[in-house]
Amino acid sequence: MTTRTAVDPEPATGNPPPPGDIAPRRGRRPAARRTWRQALRRDWQLYSLAVLPLAFFLVFRYLPMIGNVIAFRRFEPGGSILGEQWVGLRYVRMFLTDPTFWQVFTNTLWLGALTLLFCFPVPIVLALLFNEVRTRALKRFVQSVSYLPHFLSVVIVAGITTQMLAADGPVNQALESLGRAPVAFLQEPGWFRTVFVGSEIWQTAGWGTILYLAALTTIDEDLYEAARIDGAGRWRQIWHVTLPGIRPTMITLLILNIGTFMAVGFEKVLLLYNPLTYPTADVISTYLYRTGVESNSFSYAAAIGLFEAVIGLVLIASANLLSRRTVGTSLW
Repeated sequence: MTTRTAVDPEPATGNPPPPGDIAPRRGRRPAARRTWRQALRRDWQLYSLAVLPLAFFLVFRYLPMIGNVIAFRRFEPGGSILGEQWVGLRYVRMFLTDPTFWQVFTNTLWLGALTLLFCFPVPIVLALLFNEVRTRALKRFVQSVSYLPHFLSVVIVAGITTQMLAADGPVNQALESLGRAPVAFLQEPGWFRTVFVGSEIWQTAGWGTILYLAALTTIDEDLYEAARIDGAGRWRQIWHVTLPGIRPTMITLLILNIGTFMAVGFEKVLLLYNPLTYPTADVISTYLYRTGVESNSFSYAAAIGLFEAVIGLVLIASANLLSRRTVGTSLW
């Protein structure tokens, strides 16, 4: 009879190791990696949900990019869809030497900067205030009231703004009752930026709080408890716990807003401005509309639009790179 002198770590009977034994078996082969065909065959129902969105972006976003070629070709209505004759950078030189273009370019920068400066932080502040409301009924009521303008079309919002700020509107009537002279809000160029940014805040601030409120729910309550134990008040908890907790969401939305910096709301500007306010209200998108659609200068408008798109691409790429290197959060 032979005496067993060593403990066999893996019995020959083929029984599985006990639950506590987490050491990997010797010689075990790694699991085979599934190919994309196998993943598609297994989850084809889920992948099929992406067909319509991908088709939408292909048809309405990527295929129209081919039309940018008319920025370098002379296009005539009724002729070839890709232009009649190659003219190179002729239309680029035209708008670069056009004083009107640089005026609308400056207006676009002003409106974009003011919109980003005021419209971006307001949803964050509202989300922090909503988070402090403990009465559930009051919180729901205030949220519903703040969300409501988002569901109104731009036409309705512009109509409400126009009626409120008209010469005989409620705002001027209130000023007259206080002994002040009426103000031509919609006719004076100096008031347009204030009117535009104010209406934009009213329409978008409430809806923008949804993502921040969702991010607030992911913050661990133990962090607040630890901050209270360390003697931090409510303001210090917000500064050291809440804001760092929603920082990734803030950075992501900031990068997206910077990417649309040049694309100031075309519809609202078009509905609110008039020839009297052109010096401050006319932006690139409205200038493109008048140049391309009303004046039939499609190649010239395409060159300006391509220039605007390139600037937007540079802005979002720069913001993403700067965010990744400074705070470690980025879109890609």
